[in-house]
Amino acid sequence: MSVCVSSGSLVTHQYCYVEPQSIGDHNWIPVAWFGLSSYPGRTWGCHVMLECGAIYRNVPLHQLASQPTTEAWAPSQAQTWDCYGPEFSVLEYPFLQGRKVCARLRDNTEHAGKYLCTIIPVGDPWSAHPDQGKEFTLIALDNGRYTAQPTDRTLFEDRSFTKKVEWPRWLKRQTQIWSAE
Repeated sequence: MSVCVSSGSLVTHQYCYVEPQSIGDHNWIPVAWFGLSSYPGRTWGCHVMLECGAIYRNVPLHQLASQPTTEAWAPSQAQTWDCYGPEFSVLEYPFLQGRKVCARLRDNTEHAGKYLCTIIPVGDPWSAHPDQGKEFTLIALDNGRYTAQPTDRTLFEDRSFTKKVEWPRWLKRQTQIWSAE
């Protein structure tokens, strides 16, 4: 299992593209995406290295794509919730590595993609409360875009285990905090 307990680093870098208007060019810009930042009330900030070696920080997630595209992508499509606080961990669950995943966006459209890693907020007032704590699944979508969705907006396929991939309607949110002492 790859684990990063400090804020900022992706489990593995991604070669992708940045929309031209976010950096000031007129064409899609090839970049190596290697890091994240989190500020309360903002989208995930993505840290990238340009081909010239320069580092550009805090590119919004919705302005990255795995390939140049003409499809517009809004912040609310890249993530359902703004960031809660500045601290988070990034890890890649080995069981989910490379798995197909369906993401349901805020507008209830569904998009297929591939699991990249999990982003886990820590140290903020919401994450400690059972019915508010969320992990975000970072997904490379088949349409070339990226999204970070909470676990209640993702469905994974494991051909040796999942029988029928469908949204459960019977799950309830956790509301209780458990302690052994």
